[in-house]
Amino acid sequence: MSATYLTKEGFQKLQEELDYLRTVKRQEVAERLHEAMEGGELIENAEYEAAKNEQAFVEGRIQEVEIILAAAHIIDEASMHQDPTLVQVGDTVTVQEDGGEPEEYTIVGAAEADPRAGKISNESPLGKALLNHRPGDIVSVEAPGGAFKVTVLKTT
Repeated sequence: MSATYLTKEGFQKLQEELDYLRTVKRQEVAERLHEAMEGGELIENAEYEAAKNEQAFVEGRIQEVEIILAAAHIIDEASMHQDPTLVQVGDTVTVQEDGGEPEEYTIVGAAEADPRAGKISNESPLGKALLNHRPGDIVSVEAPGGAFKVTVLKTT
């Protein structure tokens, strides 16, 4: 099982989701199932089928989060790198594509990636390409939509 990189906040958020799923959501689904079973003929009961599907989803998500947390490697910003100028997981990086506006991304593990919030996975084409580069480097990125280059402006 390979390590999943998480920030302290990401780890806490997943732990809270797991607690919610185990306590609140499981109970809600169990109540829906009970009500649906009292609703008569189970073979043609759409509510029962929907509740069973939701139960399967909840249990699957619980297993998924448990696996992520078990393999989690918490990013410790204080002791993260030997060379603070190198881009590593947990860093916020400002890059610029030729002629474009500067863009800022935080490199996180895949489990907490959220591109709309500027959090990109260390496994994404851009995230992977930026790792171990420093400000001033021109980085080639091999993406599904085609290759492009960015200049690393700064890292924090």
